[in-house]
Amino acid sequence: MKPTMLATALAVTLVCGMPASYARTASASPATSPSQEDLQQRSVERSAVEAVVWGMPAVNFQLMLDAFIAMGGAPNQVIYWSRPVNWRNQTLTPNPETIYFTPFYDTTNGPVVLDVPAAGNDDSITGSIDDGWQNAIADVGPAGTDKGKGGSYLILPPNYKHTVPEGYIALRSSTFRGFALLRSNVKSGGDKDIADAVAYGRRIKLYPLSTGASGAPETRFVDAYDKPYDATIPYDGHYFDALNRFVQAEPWLERDRVMIDTLGSLGIVKGQPVHLEEANKATVERGAKEAHALIRLWTDEALAKSPFYDGAHWALPVTAETIKGMSDNFPDTNSYPVDNRAVMYSLGYFSAKQLGAGQFYLMVTRDSQGNALDGNRTYRLHVPANPPVKLYWSVTAYDAETHALIRDTSWSSRGSNTPGLKKNPDGSVDIVFGPKAPAGQEVNWMPTSPHGRFELLFRLYGPEKAFFDKAWKLPDLELQR
Repeated sequence: MKPTMLATALAVTLVCGMPASYARTASASPATSPSQEDLQQRSVERSAVEAVVWGMPAVNFQLMLDAFIAMGGAPNQVIYWSRPVNWRNQTLTPNPETIYFTPFYDTTNGPVVLDVPAAGNDDSITGSIDDGWQNAIADVGPAGTDKGKGGSYLILPPNYKHTVPEGYIALRSSTFRGFALLRSNVKSGGDKDIADAVAYGRRIKLYPLSTGASGAPETRFVDAYDKPYDATIPYDGHYFDALNRFVQAEPWLERDRVMIDTLGSLGIVKGQPVHLEEANKATVERGAKEAHALIRLWTDEALAKSPFYDGAHWALPVTAETIKGMSDNFPDTNSYPVDNRAVMYSLGYFSAKQLGAGQFYLMVTRDSQGNALDGNRTYRLHVPANPPVKLYWSVTAYDAETHALIRDTSWSSRGSNTPGLKKNPDGSVDIVFGPKAPAGQEVNWMPTSPHGRFELLFRLYGPEKAFFDKAWKLPDLELQR
């Protein structure tokens, strides 16, 4: 573990509850040496913290694949939602204003082809293809490599040495498995527009290169709408179970070989069944909880340090260093921001090759006075007129504990394509968040749970120059009562 990370870990234990082994050491006299048992347990706990932080994007991916398999899906098939997602989709910060298609590819037996259809007047896809570490391999659609003309993306397994046939957009994956996050854009929230977006998305094809397009079996689509699909991050022993499944299936990357011994101390060894001594199991779980506390601390710090607007709380808690690294597989040998990468993938999933070309995000966890957003209070978000976007904007509420959609809510998002959304005379929009709908504002109301905190993501699809120039400013939430 890096020295800075160790220092932060020790600081967090002071706030969140110091493990007994640390407490004993801190209170002992300088002449007292820790016992062999204490040294062993402290070493295992440090390894567990490191493994959680380092492995976050891989575990995030593995959990999504596991959830798909649990509902009857399989690699080289496509999970999709036939309507905008509701709270039963418990992935991290999904967008309920679009139609999701997620092909899970597996190149273990050879290259796989992903066919993306050409965009039409009202039909288009915004999305990216990621490897198992969620490093972006390519963007697709009008803002991607095919520029909206459609294309056959050929996903190659690690160290593929054969000749690449012509006619494909060849992509080299650093892992055997990965996925594409494809959003079939919806013109509006009306039933016809939703059905059109679904029909367009189902023109996607996923098949082995070995069969060719003509001989390929029909792509299997699994509809997950209104079905339980839980990929939230478990900060306990289940985290290491998922990490082990990933390690067993994927090659070691050169940059990550330093983790081989670290994972070995936790019983995770490639090619071997998991073996962890019984005495260490509680220590590993304690390490997972400490890593969770660390990641929360880093998230708060990232949001506070880099507000998108001066004097406001909207921010992107992902550093430019991390965004660049995720987009080109961390080529800089002097840069590997695993701490901030853990923040990124504890909050959401997927990365884009060019963030800002097709979409951009702003997150907020506090109101205009700097207080955490409370689901038992009522807030107003004023969205000024003429947001600088080519497609649409939306704002979504999430559970601040899980970063998933708030459970048991009737809806989770409102945006410029929401049917019946009320505008002010100047074209601006007021969105109200709270446990109860204010009279006369039901359409512009977003329900929250009175039993916990929440957070918001403001999405811009097709953001324009005026947004990045900050000529248009999104204000903070105002507490109403």
